[in-house]
Amino acid sequence: MSSSPNAPAAVPSTLDEWLSHCERLHPVTIDMGLERVGEVWQRAGITLGTPLGREEEGLDAPVVFTVAGTNGKGSTCAMLEGILLSAGFKVGVYGSPHLVHFEERCRIGGELVKAADLVPHFAAIEAARGDTALTYFEFTTLAILRLLATSGLDAVILEVGLGGRLDAVNVIDTDCAIITSIDLDHMDYLGPDRESIGREKAGIMRAGRPVVVSDPQAPQSVVARAEALGADIWLFGRDHNYAGDRQQWSWGGRAKRFNGMAYPALRGANQLLNASGVLAALEAMRNRLPVSAQAVRTGLATVELPGRFQIIPGQPTLILDVAHNPHAAATLAVNLDQMGFYPRTHAVWGAMSDKDLGGMISKMRPLVDAWYCCDLPTARAASAADLKQAIEAEITAHPLATAPKATVSTHADPMDALKAALAAADPTDRIVVFGSFYTVGGVLHDGLPKLNAPHMPAA
Repeated sequence: MSSSPNAPAAVPSTLDEWLSHCERLHPVTIDMGLERVGEVWQRAGITLGTPLGREEEGLDAPVVFTVAGTNGKGSTCAMLEGILLSAGFKVGVYGSPHLVHFEERCRIGGELVKAADLVPHFAAIEAARGDTALTYFEFTTLAILRLLATSGLDAVILEVGLGGRLDAVNVIDTDCAIITSIDLDHMDYLGPDRESIGREKAGIMRAGRPVVVSDPQAPQSVVARAEALGADIWLFGRDHNYAGDRQQWSWGGRAKRFNGMAYPALRGANQLLNASGVLAALEAMRNRLPVSAQAVRTGLATVELPGRFQIIPGQPTLILDVAHNPHAAATLAVNLDQMGFYPRTHAVWGAMSDKDLGGMISKMRPLVDAWYCCDLPTARAASAADLKQAIEAEITAHPLATAPKATVSTHADPMDALKAALAAADPTDRIVVFGSFYTVGGVLHDGLPKLNAPHMPAA
C-alpha cells in the first residue's frame, strides 16, 4: 500500500539520509552570513570557544584554533593536530571539503569520526533549526561543531570553509586565529583583490586574542583590522620566522626557538611557512597548551594529509594535489620542478568553472606534456571540453611560451583520465592529478591507486 502524499517525511536515521536531507533545505549552495547559523547554534544550547570578556571562566574549556586563508589551511590544521596529539592532548579537528567520505571532515584523537556518532548531532541541529533554512555546509558544520563541543577535548581546530567573517565556523569565538596565505580565489564572494580578501579573512580575529599570520606579505587590511580590534597579531618575519638548509631547519618566535629540526613529513616548498605559523600559534597559547620540543619534532615528522603534494611511488610515479587556484598551482609547479628528472609529465585535470582556468594553466603548462581533462560530478565544475578549450586558448595566446607542445584529451571522470594517462605513460614518467578535491577524490574513491605501467619505453 502506498503512503499518503500528505504523510510526514520519515526522520533520517543514517548519515547518508541526513546528508541527503541537508541538500534539500536551501535553494542555493552558498548563502553567506552568520545570523541564521547563530540563531540555530544558540537554540541548540551548546557552547564552544571562550566568550569574549570571560576568559577566566573558560580556562577549563578546550582551546579553539580557527584557521582561515586561501591555501595551506589543511596542512596547517594537520601539523597543529599532530604536534598537540604528540604532546598528549585530546584534539578534535574540523575541515572541509572531503575527498571521498564525509567522515573525513572530522577527526577526534587522530581518528576519523564514525558515521553513527554523527547521527544524533544532525538530529539535534534539526530539532533546533525549526523553520530556519540552512545550507548543506551550514547544517553539517553545526552538527560537527556540536559533536566537538561534547567530546571532552583539550583543543579544537576549525578550518574555515570560505572567507572568514561570514563563514559558519566563525559563529565560534576562537582563542587563537591563524591566517595562512592570502591570494585571489572566490572573488565573486570575497572581493576583487588581496586587500578585500584579506579583510574577509581577518573577520576570524577576536579582540585581545592572538592572531598568527603565515603569509609573508600580509595585506594591510589584515594588519589594520588587528590594530583596530586590539588583537595580538603575530606577523611572519617580525614575530616568527624560519631558516633552513638542505638537511634541517630552525624556527624562532617571540620567546621560543627550535633548532636542528627535520623537515615536516608534508612535502612542498610552502610547508615551512605553514609550520612557522603553527609554532607561533602554539607559543601564543603555551600557557594553556604547553608542548615540548620532542612533541614538535614528533608531530611534524609523522603528520599526514592526503592530497597535498602526496607522492605515491610506482611506475610511473603518481602525485596527488588538490591545488585549485593559480596560487596553489604555482606552488605545485615549483614542487614538481624540484622533484628531479622525469621524461614526461601527464596531468589529469578537473576544475570548477568559477576558477581562473587560464591562470592555473599558465602555471602548469611549462611542465606538462599531456593533459587529460575530465568532467567532475558537480554542477559547479567546468566540463572536460571547457578545460580543453581553455588550454588551447592559452596555447594560442602564448605560442612562444616555454611550454612543450602538449597533447590534450577529454574524459568522462578522473579515473577514466588516470587510466588513459597510465596507458600512455612510460614507467619512468610521472602523472599528476590536480585541480579540485573532486579530481583527487575521484581517483581515491576505490582506495590508493597502485600504478604499474603496461609497457616499457621503446628501445
